[in-house]
Amino acid sequence: MLVSVACKTNKATSNSKNAYSDYQEDIRISSLPQYLDFITETGLSAGAIAPKSGQSIDGQLEQISAIMIDKNNSEPYYSGYTILVYSGVDRNKAFKTQEDLQINFPDINVEMQYQQPRYLVKVGKYNFKIESQKNFALIKPQFPTARIIQDRFQREGFVITPEKDNVEREN
Repeated sequence: MLVSVACKTNKATSNSKNAYSDYQEDIRISSLPQYLDFITETGLSAGAIAPKSGQSIDGQLEQISAIMIDKNNSEPYYSGYTILVYSGVDRNKAFKTQEDLQINFPDINVEMQYQQPRYLVKVGKYNFKIESQKNFALIKPQFPTARIIQDRFQREGFVITPEKDNVEREN
């Protein structure tokens, strides 16, 4: 019985080629479904949706760009990335790490911060993570515990008054 079922299956597939040998499809426009055009359906003109080929949007882009620059400059802090070379409670080790970095990499800006109870030795202020990769590749062989971290930086030239700083912390 199993053999007869298997033979039937093979026979059906061999006949399937012949079943579609005379297939034809009617692709005349009259046989295709008709859809309403979005522009005519909504009553809008084509010029209202897309600008004409000669029309420029440079002025609008400059306005939006100026607004975004003003907004960014009004914020005292910005987010970015830095290379954390040392993080620990040993003050002497933090100063030694900072000194070693300044000797081995004099062109790289080294900064030490104290966040109770630990010392942080950081290198650079980068807007994008990929910018930090070059210096990270130089530092990593000598300082294997170094890593790239997210950080917040104060804008240069931005003075924070005590009242303004309290308002920022409350939000």
